[in-house]
Formats: sequence, structure tokens, C-alpha cells
Amino acid sequence: MTARKSLLIQLFARDEPGLVSSVSGCLFDLGLNLGDTTFAVLGTGAEFTVVVEEPVPVEIAEIEQRLKELPELDGADIRVEQFDIAPVHGPSARITHRITIRGDDQPGLVTRLTEVFGDYEANIVRLNAERIPSGSGSTYVIRLAVWLPESRADACIAAVRNTASQLQLSTEWQRA
Repeated sequence: MTARKSLLIQLFARDEPGLVSSVSGCLFDLGLNLGDTTFAVLGTGAEFTVVVEEPVPVEIAEIEQRLKELPELDGADIRVEQFDIAPVHGPSARITHRITIRGDDQPGLVTRLTEVFGDYEANIVRLNAERIPSGSGSTYVIRLAVWLPESRADACIAAVRNTASQLQLSTEWQRA
């Protein structure tokens, strides 16, 4: 066995209860230490991404095979590859604020809102957008976990609120 510093494991499968537990249990049984991990439901599917940090005591082919044997991953897209980027993130990946924007969906909405963060040298650490059914159709909700430079945080939040208001969207925010 060849030890590797880090691996990236990406899965896309049908969403079903127990998926995260099954996958994380399999990786644990292989002796792998989970680092940064994300899970998201996308439509009727689910995406699970994890950086497995050193030491990695098993071969990529063995990890792929064991994951393919899980019933929850029947027909899933499974990728395991070497991760050559540092597995520990820098200061701008630390979440300082959480922002929720909601309202009617419109073309270019995510683009218009996220451009504001770049103007203030902010970093979007996590973004989740979803269409939620409601009595009058659906509401589009965007949840952002962001790092804002302290000296520009108030101005950035004001700009996000102004942009959202122009798009007839509501905005809530809080410090993390």
C-alpha cells in the first residue's frame, strides 16, 4: 500500500435516508479520516464530497470497490482521486456571516447577488439555493455562509441588501 497525503471522494447518488451514515461508515471501516465534508440534496439526487486526510492506508481502487458495494450507491457516480490542494483552508474560508435571501426566482439572480461579494473582496464559503413550494407557487431561497473582511463587512451587507431590494427580495443576516 502506498500512503497518500489526501484524497478527494465525490459521489452522486439517489437521495435516500441513511446515505450519509452508510458512506461515512464505509470510509471509517476502511480506516480513513474524514476532513472537510459536504452533503447536499439536488433534486431527487444527493451529492457527497469529502477530503480524506492523511494517512490514507488503502488504495484508490479498494475505496471505489467498497463504495460500489453499498446498496445505497447502486448506480451512483463515484470518483476517488488524489487531492493535491492543501486540505486545511485559509483565513478567508472562516465563516463570519450567514445571509439568507428569499423571494421570487428570476434569471440571473444568483449571479447578480454573488457579484456583490466580489466587489467587497468577500469569500463565499458555502452557498445553498433551493426552490421551496408555497401556496402561491414557489419561493427561491439562497443561504450563504461567507467570510467578510471586517473593514468592509457593513458596506458589503448594505450592498447585498440593496441589490436584493432592487430585485424585490428579502434579506436576513447574522454574524456567525
